[in-house]
Amino acid sequence: MNRYARQIALPEVGAKGQARLRTAHVLVAGAGGLGVPVLQYLAGAGVGTITLIDGDEVTESNLHRQPLYRMQDIGRPKAQAAAAALAALNPDVAMRPLVEWLTPANAPALVDQVDVVLDCADTFAASFTLSDAAFVADKPLISASALGLSGYVGGFCATAPSLRAIFPDLPRSAATCATAGVLGPVVAMIGAMQAQMALAILLDMVPSPLGQMMILDAASWRMSGFRFDSAPEPDTPAAFIATSQITPEDLVIDLRSEVPAPFRATALHIPPEGLPDLALPPHGTRIVLACRTGLRAHHACTALRSRWAGDIALLALPDP
Repeated sequence: MNRYARQIALPEVGAKGQARLRTAHVLVAGAGGLGVPVLQYLAGAGVGTITLIDGDEVTESNLHRQPLYRMQDIGRPKAQAAAAALAALNPDVAMRPLVEWLTPANAPALVDQVDVVLDCADTFAASFTLSDAAFVADKPLISASALGLSGYVGGFCATAPSLRAIFPDLPRSAATCATAGVLGPVVAMIGAMQAQMALAILLDMVPSPLGQMMILDAASWRMSGFRFDSAPEPDTPAAFIATSQITPEDLVIDLRSEVPAPFRATALHIPPEGLPDLALPPHGTRIVLACRTGLRAHHACTALRSRWAGDIALLALPDP
C-alpha cells in the first residue's frame, strides 16, 4: 500500500496535493521541543526537502519532550541526530541539516530558498529575525512558542502581518524551559499544530492559517484563537543584526551589567539605566544595542527613540 494512501484519500490532498508536497521545500529553525513534532509530521507527510538549522546538542534533559532522540544521541548535534532519525522514518525526504545557529546573517538566504518557514527556535531574537526575513521575502512563516502548560502558534508574513505586528510590546524578562519548566505533550501539541499549518499552506487549504493565531492553555483545558489580518506593522522597527554585520562606523553599546567587560574592545559598556546620560553620536551613525537575549536591547531602543531618530539595530549575544 502507498505510504501516503491515508492522506491522499483526503479531498484536500489527493494525488495532486501529494505531488505538491513532494516538490516542497521547508525551513525548520530549531530541532527541540517544537521542532521534533514538526519534523516528524512533515517528513511523515512526504514534504520533499527539509532544511533544518540548529546549533545545539542533544542532552539528557531534552529527552522527556523530544522523543525523536535516543540515549545514544546525547552529545550529538541535534541537526545531525534528527536528520538521521528522519531518514530512517522516510527515505523519500531529502534532509539538509545545518549544525549552526540561525542569525540575521544567514537567515535571509535560507528563507529565500524555501516555500514555508517554521520558527521552532522559541527565542525572541530568532523569531523576530525569521519574521523580518520572511516579511521581506514574502514567504509564509509559522511561528510558535510553548512554556509551562501553555503556548501559541500563528501564521505570519506573506499575505498576513508579521510577528512584530502582533507583539509590538515585549515583557521585561523572558522565562525559558530551564527556568519555568515545560511538559512534553504541551510542546507536542503546539508543534503538531505548526506542522498542520505548514501543510495547509503547501496544499493551499481554505481558510488559510496565515493571519490566524491559536492559543493553548493546558492548565484549564482551553484552546482559543483569533484572526489578525488587519494588524498594523510598527513604524520604525529595529532589526536584529549579527556580530559579523557590525561596521566600524557603528556606535556599539553592550547593555549587560552581568559581564565584567563589553564583548568587543570598541564597544561601550553601559547598563540600560545609564542610557539617558549617553552623548548622542553624529547624524548618520547607527547605534547597536547588545544584550544576551535581545529583550534589554529592545526596551532600550524604545526608550532611546524619544531622543534619537537615527538608525538603531539590536544584537543578541550568545552565552560565553
